[in-house]
Parts: sequence; structure tokens; C-alpha cells
Amino acid sequence: MDQVVAFLNTLDVRSFGSHEGGDVLGSWLGEADRDGLAEGLRGALRDALSEGAEPALAAFPLRLVPDTAGGLRLAAQSPVPALVPIVETVANAVVTGAWARIKLCAAPECRWAFHDVSRNGGSRWCSMAVCGNRHKTRAYRQRQS
Repeated sequence: MDQVVAFLNTLDVRSFGSHEGGDVLGSWLGEADRDGLAEGLRGALRDALSEGAEPALAAFPLRLVPDTAGGLRLAAQSPVPALVPIVETVANAVVTGAWARIKLCAAPECRWAFHDVSRNGGSRWCSMAVCGNRHKTRAYRQRQS
């Protein structure tokens, strides 16, 4: 799941610079994605994490293929080979329920993707020290004024 979170964070919409990472998408793919499929996938996955958004994932079909243990597994198809493990990881995460633990930070000036590892899965911010603190400080100041 870390690879999926890193892929989602190749789009950096933060208005501040307190996170590490945020590699540009080109460093993931080099020249492999001339049709913009990676940007489309990233946008569709980020939309899927936003409440009420319907992702456009039709360009990334899945199929069942035999695995080495004699069972079946989900396999993605993409003209950009670097995107196949991302799509397969997301598909497996959806099946197992782990996708519900991938979230976008609730801070509108951040929207950083993160893997919620809290016990109840209720984390709202990518970092309590940065975004959570800003939100709570803002709410406190509003109550005081």
C-alpha cells in the first residue's frame, strides 16, 4: 500500500512544505507514459478517495488469471507497465477492505494521501503535528473570538 500512497502523492496540492516526498510523476515513469494514463489513474484514484466522487477507471481493466499456487488472481492490463502493480494493489485492497484505510488529509490546503493505521480507522489528517494541529488551533481561535 505504501507504493499506492506514494503514487497518489505525486500530485502535490499542499500550500505549505511540511511533508517529505512528493516526487513528480515523471520520476515514476520516465518517458513511458506519453498518453497521460498515469495522470488519469492518479486522478481517478484520488477522486475515489473523495466522498461522492465516481472514479473513471475504465481505462484499467482487470481480469482473472491463474496464479502459481493453482488459484486465481486479479491481473491489470495497461499499456504503461509501471501502472500495473498500482492497479493490482488497489484492486486487491478493495477486495480485502484495505482501500478504506487509504485517505486524503481533511485539511483543504493539504489533501496528502496517507495510510490510516489507527485502531478504529478514524484518522482525518496526514499528520496530527501539522494538519491536525492547524485545524485544532484554528477552531480554538474561532471559539475565543
